Amino acid sequence: MKRIGETVKRVVKRAGVVAAALLLGACATKEGGYGVGAQTERAALLQAAGQKQDVPDTPGMYLGLIERMQTQGLYYASLAHIDAYEKQYGVSPDSILLRADALRMTDQPAASAAVYTQLLKTPLAARGYRGLGLLAGAAGDFDRAKQALSQASQLAPTDASLLSDLAYAKLRAGDIVGARVPLMKAAELDPKNPKIVSNLALYLLAAGRAQDAQRLMVQQNLPADIRGDIRNDAMKVVAASRALQRAVATPPVVSRGGGPGGPIAPIAPMANNQGYDPTLPLLQRFAQ
Repeated sequence: MKRIGETVKRVVKRAGVVAAALLLGACATKEGGYGVGAQTERAALLQAAGQKQDVPDTPGMYLGLIERMQTQGLYYASLAHIDAYEKQYGVSPDSILLRADALRMTDQPAASAAVYTQLLKTPLAARGYRGLGLLAGAAGDFDRAKQALSQASQLAPTDASLLSDLAYAKLRAGDIVGARVPLMKAAELDPKNPKIVSNLALYLLAAGRAQDAQRLMVQQNLPADIRGDIRNDAMKVVAASRALQRAVATPPVVSRGGGPGGPIAPIAPMANNQGYDPTLPLLQRFAQ
């Protein structure tokens, strides 16, 4: 009986030690991991360690990783990696551009504009002007947007996406006639770009070519919500165009010694001297 009692005491003592160890382990886990289980915490640490090992060891590869992050919409994460990149390799025009884009996409327009401005004296000046134009457009200042995007297109004349952005800014500013040439360039340079196709449909609607716009949207299988957005934008473009026409047609204040200014004829978006419709070949190409 004495031996049995001693055995029981030893078992109870060991159980107490184990319980104390478990309690201490739980407290340490809670304090160190804020309630995260030990196994989960260990897995997170292993994952983090694996990510550290995967960080590219060359500037070009690291920039490529950051670009992929932004393509996936991970703009906040990309900002952290841009900080790490510049700490390790220094500031470069490419890292400045990535930072400016990330700031714009995380709703930090003032900071983004300041960083885009840094690009204007670098080989990536076109991207800087484009970023400033996109920021202006997002703020509803389409006159300033088309000025910046026009400067960008002069530096990068074959960038189809940039030309499409310029055409859209011109449309939203009410300049339907001015939007035609950059949009036609964009559509011929990159006819499969859905954004460019959408802007072409917008142009056709604003120019009074509703049937052609509808036919194009059907041919390109644009979703119903996109078609609705295009129609809503078309109403805004038409309103801006009418406001522009009224502003241009308003006689200026007559100064002493000057004659009154006569009204200017309304804008005819599709008119030209030869009576030739420049959009027909492009629309026929889309229909094929």
